[in-house]
Amino acid sequence: MPVTGPLWFALEVPSLDEGIKFYTDAGLEASRNGNIAQLTCIGQSRPSAILIGGAPRKRLHHIALRATDLPQIAASVPAAGGKVVAAPAGFDAEGLWVTDPHGVLYHLLERPEDAPLAASDPYQINAPGRIVRNRRAGMQPIGQYAPVKPLRLGHVMMFSPDVLASAKFVTEGLGMGLADRAEDVVAFCCARRNSDHHVLGFGKSNGIGMHHASFQVRDPDDVGRAGRALLEKTGRGDWGFGRHTVGSNYFHYIQDPWGSWLEYYSDMDFIDDYALWTPTNYGPEDSMANWAPPLPPDFVVNQEAEQAG
Repeated sequence: MPVTGPLWFALEVPSLDEGIKFYTDAGLEASRNGNIAQLTCIGQSRPSAILIGGAPRKRLHHIALRATDLPQIAASVPAAGGKVVAAPAGFDAEGLWVTDPHGVLYHLLERPEDAPLAASDPYQINAPGRIVRNRRAGMQPIGQYAPVKPLRLGHVMMFSPDVLASAKFVTEGLGMGLADRAEDVVAFCCARRNSDHHVLGFGKSNGIGMHHASFQVRDPDDVGRAGRALLEKTGRGDWGFGRHTVGSNYFHYIQDPWGSWLEYYSDMDFIDDYALWTPTNYGPEDSMANWAPPLPPDFVVNQEAEQAG
């Protein structure tokens, strides 16, 4: 079980100030050292995002994953179409750096598991024949709710010129599991023990690139509340409130300054033992959402590939 979960994603960006503002508006905490900023979820001691300033355009730099048995991964990567590589300039050589068949860079690190998140009150819904909330209001006045803070990075979704090859690399090379896919349009991969439905996702495109980073909040109300608050601050595009078929999570996506996206999510499917999970191959109609507002035209545009071309 080499990969056990996500650590962070790193982006090269044109304006570090713009990036810091976006992610702090989104509820993360920022620390800056020169042209590098680290963005951290509340209560965590490690970053969930790293921004590298001064780039001519936004570009995915690498994805960091928590893993065990790095020698096993190093031995498996070449047969899966990847390469073991040296650490990029300015980054720690600790752990293992590898690239997939398309050039996506991964940093594998042995790190302790994050402390379990504190349990919140159950999200209760009165339904026909099932009343669980009686003689009390389900919602408090608006002013009684504090701003929503993301609890942790849940997954990263990337563009790929060959979705199935990307999924094959992380399953055969990095020891992950294919959770579900929708033909060759999207594929979602999980850790093999105690994992969200997906830790990594891949969407079909003409090149590699960052599509979105997804942050967990406590419940569907927090998804809606956080999404509307960030949208009011950014004034850019959004997609949501909605619910995915694949993964089952509620979502709201807000566009970042460079045309990719940040997702707030709650109620994700969970896979305690991948050996007991059966992947489904969904139709294209389920690749995006079960229900949601109309999809923004630029939601599926790979801005990194467009700018590179």
